[in-house]
Amino acid sequence: MAYRITITQVAKSQLLDLPVWEQRIISDGVAARLRDQPASPSRAIKRLRPNPLADFELRLGDLRILYKVGVEVEEVLVVLIGRKVGNALIVEGEEFHGHESDPVE
Repeated sequence: MAYRITITQVAKSQLLDLPVWEQRIISDGVAARLRDQPASPSRAIKRLRPNPLADFELRLGDLRILYKVGVEVEEVLVVLIGRKVGNALIVEGEEFHGHESDPVE
């Protein structure tokens, strides 16, 4: 069963801010890893703690793709694209905490 992959406008903007070679890594990685079993944890796919933003994280090197899975409608919704630097998720040049259940302020 192949899931339909949808990217939000915000995530599309974040993707286009990256260099073209990283855009290609993300496009290829999303197509390869999220089309068939997006909710199956693996070395590249991690289930996140409950939060309002996303259910899962796809790891592609230091790039991170946060997404939700609609099992009933067979859809993957990409909501955020960023880069992991140390323990921080950097999105559009700023540290992002909206995916954490207890954000540090």
